[in-house]
Amino acid sequence: MRKLFLLAILLPLFSISQKKQITLEDLYKTGTFRGETVAGFAGETMDSLLQAANIKEYNNKLPLEDYTASHDRKKVLIFTKRERIYRHSSKAYSYVYDLSTGKLQKIDTAKLLHAGFSPDGSKVAYVKDNNLYLYDIAANSIKAITTDGKWNYIINGNCDWVYEEEFSFTQAYQWSPKGNYIAYYRFDETNVKEYNMTLYDNAYNEDYRYKYPKAGEENSKVDIYIYHVNTGQKSKAQYEQGDIYIPRIKWTTDDNSLIVFWMNRHQDELKLLLTNASDGSSSVLYQEKNKYYIDINDDWQFLKDGKHYLLTSEMSGYNHIYLYSLDGKTKTQISKGNHEVTAINGVDEKNKRVFYTMAYPRPMDRNLFVTDFTGKKTTQLTQGEGWHRVELNDQFTQLIDYRSDLNTPQSVTLNSIETDKKKGISLKPIKPLGENSKLKARIEEYETGKAEFIRIPNSKGDTLNGWMLKPAGFDPAKKYPVLFCNYGGPGSQQVSNRFGAVNFWHQMLSQKGFIVVSVDNTGTGYRGEEFKKKTYLQLGKYEIEDQIDAAKYIGTMSFVDKNNIGHWGWSYGGFMSSLAITKGNDVFTAAVAVAPVTNWRYYDNIYTERYMRTPQENPGGYDDNSPVNFTDMIKGKYLIIHGTGDDNVHFQNSTQMITALIKSNIDFESAYYPNKNHGISGGTDNTTYHLWSKMTSWILENLGNENTKKLSPPVKPQQKAF
Repeated sequence: MRKLFLLAILLPLFSISQKKQITLEDLYKTGTFRGETVAGFAGETMDSLLQAANIKEYNNKLPLEDYTASHDRKKVLIFTKRERIYRHSSKAYSYVYDLSTGKLQKIDTAKLLHAGFSPDGSKVAYVKDNNLYLYDIAANSIKAITTDGKWNYIINGNCDWVYEEEFSFTQAYQWSPKGNYIAYYRFDETNVKEYNMTLYDNAYNEDYRYKYPKAGEENSKVDIYIYHVNTGQKSKAQYEQGDIYIPRIKWTTDDNSLIVFWMNRHQDELKLLLTNASDGSSSVLYQEKNKYYIDINDDWQFLKDGKHYLLTSEMSGYNHIYLYSLDGKTKTQISKGNHEVTAINGVDEKNKRVFYTMAYPRPMDRNLFVTDFTGKKTTQLTQGEGWHRVELNDQFTQLIDYRSDLNTPQSVTLNSIETDKKKGISLKPIKPLGENSKLKARIEEYETGKAEFIRIPNSKGDTLNGWMLKPAGFDPAKKYPVLFCNYGGPGSQQVSNRFGAVNFWHQMLSQKGFIVVSVDNTGTGYRGEEFKKKTYLQLGKYEIEDQIDAAKYIGTMSFVDKNNIGHWGWSYGGFMSSLAITKGNDVFTAAVAVAPVTNWRYYDNIYTERYMRTPQENPGGYDDNSPVNFTDMIKGKYLIIHGTGDDNVHFQNSTQMITALIKSNIDFESAYYPNKNHGISGGTDNTTYHLWSKMTSWILENLGNENTKKLSPPVKPQQKAF
């Protein structure tokens, strides 16, 4: 009896002890925790047709992972050996394959950018060597639309570096709806200053130079041209020149009407210019001014009726949807309230309603709503606290709901959209499409914790949203070290009620005995314009004050080791970590900064000036919160990491920080990754594994206490016996 009693007591402990520990190999080698992929309606692709076709070039089968179909789905553009350039841009060998004839045509012997079908599928436009070309498929002929393209001087049909990075697009040409015109950008970057990086690849290395306008410096001169496909004639869009941006161009449903988005350099004024494709003349369709700045997005939609367009704006203090008429006579606010619209999911013009996602009921949640064109009848279609990502079919009769929450992997369901005259519109489940069963079963094999949301008061009277992951096997009688994981940049969000916000690296640290915390500071998104834009003209000030307040608050908890609170971040988060160890020296004892901005004077002008204006206008805003100016305040441990080939946040940021650290006689540790860009990644060369091993070991060594475990040594590959 006594033996049975002891066995009953020990069984739960034995069960817990059998739970696996997460390893770095699980995370960065074997992909142990990969979830299942469920394709949406767009995933109903031409895969089967293409695979059956057995497409070959010189008896070599072409890989079919990368392709796009023409609008009529009779032809396919196939891309091979794609090569990344910057964050969004890439080039690839490009082929046209005709599904009816089985004919394969290689467009050019070189790799091309942005190869795209005309609306009728008869032609392909593309960019090569900074020039825009037109390929006639039937004639197998190529015509140069531009001829003046030159590296680091003139770009046609493709973005310069700063437009690609900060306005988030790279294909700088657009076909008109019927294919009669191609509107394209011409960037003259002659007067933009060059930045150079050393690429360590041979005995004498390579000096790589490209145009990068830093804060306060000159930009490219941008012109928009409209090319008439049939005549070869060009017209130049007419707009106010000077120190301005053209962050978008979009065609209306009228083949002769192009919208040119005009924005001043301060980015606090936006005009949409209705431009005649024939002669480039224009008139103002829409104008908006903001006391801070205006965010550019792709929510602008011109309706098929040719009379209306949709947009999102923060003009009410929260991001909402508006329906305007092209003649300017009607302006209707579609969505309302003190919650932010995060996406327009679909516009059902036949039934005059808009489907959209809102950060509701809390900023960290996402739910789907539908509202009619009058803005008077709104229905919430998905329910509860959680994260719903939805995709609608073209007929607006069905939707796929991808749902997860902070601790629950994604499940996917197919739903019908039901309309009843009395009951209104609602969702009816049809069938599950995926439950992530394998991932859920795998998680059960490991010792993982449940994260919880927390609310933290700051010293300004606001309450900050956060999450906390306690150590696996948490004992409230013990005191645990804390690691803050933070990004914190304008409009961002890390505290979200979706699976993956707390990742498996966080879980691994919790297994080692760490409390992991993330807090969205002032300046982050989905809480209204004033909360987001309070950081205007002084990036870093309120953000780090909030992180310090949060660390002090958490440090009062009985189970927290307040002498071991660290901060980790990447990019803007690295900027925050560098501020944490300097300005937050009384509360943060260690910090890891990866690819950090250390002085906004070193970063690009579109992003930086949006929030700070120029250094000439706002020198104090730049200097008062730049970590390079406060290295003498450091008391704790500091690790700084950077890729030497970072085209975005230049390696210069870390070298200048290290120069300041040396001048202040501050001990530090550093790591650099040769030729690696802002993502510092790589599987075949072991970069990803090495980077995360380095950070993890350093955190355990410099933040750990008597309640934390060391990192298990990596499993070395077995040597072959000879």
